[in-house]
Amino acid sequence: MKAKSAARRARRKPSAVSSPVLSGGMARALGVRLTSLGRRRVRAELRVKPMHMNRTGRVNGGALMAFADVLGAAGTVANLPPGYRTATLESKTNFFAAGTGPVLKAVSVPLHIGRTTMVWQTTIRNQDGRAVAIVTQTQIVIPGEAAGKNKPEGERRKAEGERAGIGAKRR
Repeated sequence: MKAKSAARRARRKPSAVSSPVLSGGMARALGVRLTSLGRRRVRAELRVKPMHMNRTGRVNGGALMAFADVLGAAGTVANLPPGYRTATLESKTNFFAAGTGPVLKAVSVPLHIGRTTMVWQTTIRNQDGRAVAIVTQTQIVIPGEAAGKNKPEGERRKAEGERAGIGAKRR
């Protein structure tokens, strides 16, 4: 009886959470499933499929790195000010064991949350709990269009002037 209930629990999927990062092509292509998302911790799982495997039947290192990148990006996005965006500046991976299925689980935590950069560390584990890899990545924090920083100089000045009431038509 205990074996059956344990197998049943292992098949259940935790309720997924949403992040704008999941709408990107890589997260969808990999099949990343966020299981919890907060400003200080991100959890996810990756159901291993044949497309994730290398020629030796283990999960490809690039797939592991991309899995971790999705988590670090999701954590950063959860901490961004309105109108800002992010991109990965740097990523470093230490591999400890071969990645095996059927499911890999990962937890990402911030090491630094700053005004211009954030650093996240993601630990990926096999289903038996063995650490497969630890990925540390630095994300840049970029003001978006709403912040006016990425507009050409003339457009930015015009927008700033309009907000200040300069150059508005008078009637």
